[in-house]
Amino acid sequence: MSIHAKHRFLLTFTALTALGLGAASAQAQQQTAENSDRDLAANSATETVVVTGVRGRERRTLADSPVPIDVVSGRQLQENGRGALKEVFQSLIPSFNLPGVNGGGTSWAVRATTIRGLNGDQVLYLINGKRRHTTALINNLARVGNGGVPVDLDLIPVAAIDHVEVLRDGAAAQYGSDAIAGVINIILKDGADGGESNSTVGLNYQGDGFSAHEAADYGVPLPKDGFFNFALDVRSSAPWYRNEAATTAHLYNLLPDGSPDPREATIDRTAFGHPYGGADDKIGSLSYNAELPLDPDVTLYSFTTASHRYTQKNTGSFLPSNINSLPEIYPNGFQAYRVINEYDFQTTWGGKGELAGWNWDLSTSFAQDYANLDGRGTLNATLGPSSPTAFHLSRHDFQQWTNTLDVTRPFAIGLAAPLDVSFGIEHRYEWFQIGAGDPLAYEIGNYVIPPGQPHAGLNPIPGLASYAAAAPGDAGQIERNNFAGYVDLGTNITDNWYVGAAGRFEHYTDSSGDAKSGKVTTRYEFFPGYALRGTVSNGFRAPSLAQEIFSTPTFNGQYNALTGVNDIYELQVLPVNRPAAIALGATPLKPEQSQNYSAGITAQPIQNLDLSVDAYQINVHNRILLSGNIGGLPGSPQQNFVNSIIEPYGLTPDTIIQYYTNAVSTRTRGLDAVADYAMDLSDYGGLTLSTAYSWNQTEITNLNATPPVLQGHGIALVGYQREGDLTLATPKSKLLFTGDWLYRDFGVHLQVTRYGSYTERGTVDPAVNPAAASDRTYTPKWIANLAVTYNVNETVALTVGADNLFDTYPDKIGPVDANTGMGQYGNFSPFGISGGFYYTRLSLKLGAL
Repeated sequence: MSIHAKHRFLLTFTALTALGLGAASAQAQQQTAENSDRDLAANSATETVVVTGVRGRERRTLADSPVPIDVVSGRQLQENGRGALKEVFQSLIPSFNLPGVNGGGTSWAVRATTIRGLNGDQVLYLINGKRRHTTALINNLARVGNGGVPVDLDLIPVAAIDHVEVLRDGAAAQYGSDAIAGVINIILKDGADGGESNSTVGLNYQGDGFSAHEAADYGVPLPKDGFFNFALDVRSSAPWYRNEAATTAHLYNLLPDGSPDPREATIDRTAFGHPYGGADDKIGSLSYNAELPLDPDVTLYSFTTASHRYTQKNTGSFLPSNINSLPEIYPNGFQAYRVINEYDFQTTWGGKGELAGWNWDLSTSFAQDYANLDGRGTLNATLGPSSPTAFHLSRHDFQQWTNTLDVTRPFAIGLAAPLDVSFGIEHRYEWFQIGAGDPLAYEIGNYVIPPGQPHAGLNPIPGLASYAAAAPGDAGQIERNNFAGYVDLGTNITDNWYVGAAGRFEHYTDSSGDAKSGKVTTRYEFFPGYALRGTVSNGFRAPSLAQEIFSTPTFNGQYNALTGVNDIYELQVLPVNRPAAIALGATPLKPEQSQNYSAGITAQPIQNLDLSVDAYQINVHNRILLSGNIGGLPGSPQQNFVNSIIEPYGLTPDTIIQYYTNAVSTRTRGLDAVADYAMDLSDYGGLTLSTAYSWNQTEITNLNATPPVLQGHGIALVGYQREGDLTLATPKSKLLFTGDWLYRDFGVHLQVTRYGSYTERGTVDPAVNPAAASDRTYTPKWIANLAVTYNVNETVALTVGADNLFDTYPDKIGPVDANTGMGQYGNFSPFGISGGFYYTRLSLKLGAL
């Protein structure tokens, strides 16, 4: 579909919907509007019940929660035009950040996130209170969230979600490993009387990146007040690019007489920067959520999600002058595409009820995420003109089986409220595998460039262009079991004073060993509507299985300020137990350890006005990350030294090495402030206003010494750039203003967000070599989102909206690669680099059968 056709499609979709669905009675519209106004005005923390953060039979509201919690409603989830859950969280959760481009490898598919200044895999994700599995794909070339293995939020169907509870506090003692920065609990819909459908199409202001999203759910009743709710979520987005034209003097090799190739006059100089943008992405997801009461004391339940992703992206462009652009195959250069076919599912079955005064919940959950990685439009130039152009690169597979038993019961002990006693046990089995790719993808042939061609007499660069396949030496598998038990106590000592305590013990059957964690929580209401709250806890995060055995060869690029182009180099990530890694100083990974401290105040000075301010500190020891580049450019003293170490182990000379390491300890200090106000405007509808502010700053408190074998060779274990990526790469502050006004048949949603400044570091410290430095600091930006909804009748609504209404871009100060034109906006922009996006949505209420 052409760009003009996409514009016509958007306009036609909007016009036909408004005209064809305009028949509705005034009485029905008035009733719908009045109900919506009342619902909006009643949206107060006083009434919002949460299930995350405190165990026990009695549910708490946001207002009396002893820990800071944000609730994202289903209505809010639908107010984002793009539809992907990560982008929804980015726009709604103040401490959540999503870099726009960030890195290569598979990082464009599973984009790395941060929350409260920590990596996305330092947050525990739950669905209906049960642990969600992580992805099989590792953020190996990401810079923000470097080396993380997070939960892939985009494979959770938005259509299935009722609301989301975000616990902004460490909770490893209550929920287990990973809950260092907090817990995000996704609650699925449980409706049994119909559902809704939301059909959205949108386009970037520049006319590219066309997207379509269908999100639908439907619920039916089961016997004895049970339910079965089914959801479908299908999303497709087209690629887009934001590179400039290449400025290098010659894309082709000079002719033998030294004159330019005549094809220089007609070649598209923008074609080689297409990695700088978005991928061709298609995701389809299904889910269900069901409960069936058997009798008053026993209820069976089950919920399942299943998803498939197909995505391809240009991950490397090769000029016609490149030695690997064999003229017999690619006379005009080529763009190498990386393709991912990913399959993901998780199913949970369980029962809950009451026995002898104890509430119990017994469940089992099995999950699998596996991805086939392929390459297209590339070649193995060492095989010569007979080289294939499509290859299977690898398969990554992760499986997780979790079994839990949770019980709770209140005991009257003479205090203001019963003592809630909760305890539970958990078993978790995890398995991860990397499969080898096609032999022709990693074979090194003996082809020599023939006479009469540029580079005659030379051997092409080994391996596939742009990326590499996993060889048998990179393949492997690993498994482990985890056994855990916890106790969680809580009560109101007086009517105004709540105290809770939790402890947990975990045992891993691999090198992670044993872990103990605890938490103490308190809340004191010192005046009606005003309370102080605080927590002290410690936590942990075990290394993921992927981090323990991940091994892959690839190609990476780094901007060189002296030459104005990206230096492309071969990079090999080695597991810490590989002999070559050990020879370069690698040691076994240890679990991350954390201490969390938080203190806050909540206030309800008037009806429907809710205020909270919470300060926190998170100390993380032995943080796991990929090392910096161990090596240098070919011929450099650093690389010559590394070659002397790796060549005896069969690794290709001039390969830069990385491995995972517990290299640093950090301290993150921050402040979260939230204000919500809901009001009934009587004849003028209902209005809610919300302001949220997040500030955090991460400092490195300890940097492990460079291994002795590397000392004296100009090689740092972490390095200047990696330190900056940990401490400077995400905005320290984020401010959100949100307003929702419902009046009769219309709804208006306006959100304005200010993203603070951030810095993208180059590899060279300007204090050491100012001429070679390429640091860039990007100034704060304001982003506005606007959506207007018209309720055509009780069952039909039409929305027209724009994300990034004023088409704001990051500062155009990024270092631009002369060969490709990539980099003008940098890579870490928290609001992306695609500019404005407008969309229209048709919403249908689906009645009960």
